[in-house]
Amino acid sequence: MNIKRPAKAKHPLDFLFARVSSVRPYDYFEEQSAVRQPTVQTQLGRAAVRIFAANERMNQILIEHLDPALWRAKPPGKARSIAAIFTHMHNVRTKWVRLTAPHLKVPRQLNRANCTPRQARAGLAESAARCAEMLAEALGGNRSRVKKFRRDGWARPWPVGVEMLCYMLSHEAHHRGQVCMLAHQLGFPLPTVVTSGLWNWEKLWKECGASGGPGDDSL
Repeated sequence: MNIKRPAKAKHPLDFLFARVSSVRPYDYFEEQSAVRQPTVQTQLGRAAVRIFAANERMNQILIEHLDPALWRAKPPGKARSIAAIFTHMHNVRTKWVRLTAPHLKVPRQLNRANCTPRQARAGLAESAARCAEMLAEALGGNRSRVKKFRRDGWARPWPVGVEMLCYMLSHEAHHRGQVCMLAHQLGFPLPTVVTSGLWNWEKLWKECGASGGPGDDSL
């Protein structure tokens, strides 16, 4: 099985707004590109944007290659369904943006009870774009309006830094692991080409539009 690749992008963030299979592109980006596209001034900020783009590419690959029967299949015990896991990931991102960067447009939350795979892919692409904007601003220089990372209303805010990015990635990787495990437990394991593809960061980097690989600071 071959993993479908998005069209070659001109910018590391372009794939977040490009057409994903049957998902329509985000017109708001085209209309406001001069305002919304983050200006990243530091190497850390640029790397954070690329890393989160690669992270989102992994989510898109998983949903694209899941057997349709898995989306709402009841998992063992009291675990979340796969539909609930992906909607949770999106909704947590909207909370991060709302609490940490309220000046950015907060994406609409998804309802796990009726969210389709197509809606999940579209929502995740949008919330990934907002998180990338937030990271670009937080880690992009001294003029940032993002000074603290607020991961939840009850949690103590952190000064922005690499810890913010690590926390966000850890949350997403944890739930991707759950999805892969549930697919196996429910009798529809993902093909090896898909699961191994999640570790091919050089390929993910290029699929997200970067000209080089991880560690290359050029666009």
